[in-house]
Amino acid sequence: MDAREQSMLAKVPHVTFGFWLIKIAATTLGETGGDAVTMSMNLGYLVGTAIFAAIFIAFVVAQIAAKKFHPFLYWSTIIATTTVGTTLADYADRSLGIGYTGGTTILLSLLLLSLFTWHRTLGTISVESVGDPKSELFYWVTIMFSQTLGTALGDWVADTAGLGYGGGALIFSGLLAIVAALFFWTRVSRTTLFWAAFILTRPLGAVVGDFLDKPVASGGLDLSRYTASLALLAFMVACILVFPQKASARAH
Repeated sequence: MDAREQSMLAKVPHVTFGFWLIKIAATTLGETGGDAVTMSMNLGYLVGTAIFAAIFIAFVVAQIAAKKFHPFLYWSTIIATTTVGTTLADYADRSLGIGYTGGTTILLSLLLLSLFTWHRTLGTISVESVGDPKSELFYWVTIMFSQTLGTALGDWVADTAGLGYGGGALIFSGLLAIVAALFFWTRVSRTTLFWAAFILTRPLGAVVGDFLDKPVASGGLDLSRYTASLALLAFMVACILVFPQKASARAH
């Protein structure tokens, strides 16, 4: 591929069914992996956040420095955003005492501010435009906020709203089904629907992850966080290898 052809490709994957399957697995892994470090290893939310924040920054730097789309680098960065999102949300909601309602409100505001600033600066928030350092930085900051919001929102639905992990999974699956219906049968902005789906997959992964590793008395399956995380990681790798991972055509 010559330089001109490469410049026509974004540094993010083409959105397919496989993309969403891997994304949900990644968000679930973020929940079990984050909990494994903060709870199973007893490192606490602050230390866990510091560890995953450093990993997140390192992967974002590598992603921006890359000259083209690399599937495993991209999805590793996604995992980094979802793990730091898990520990950061838990630290804010629990350690700082903000609570799930307060955390969800603050994080939703930060996410909307990020999207607004991105659009005002570059004129678009379409993922097909992501191919230069500035758009990539906005992209990853926005994703990090969305992943953090998803953890708080998932906990709010499961705990504060009292719907439990199963109820939360049904709620978010239903909302994703509505987004899919709008995509196939309406002309609603594809960019708006992408971000709606991207945001909603995170709380879905959060409640599924909690369902896998929380105690039976709390409504979970009480699986080992390490085992669940390794199984999810193996599933992700298999999906990346099985489903075509091609760079999205870049919008100019």
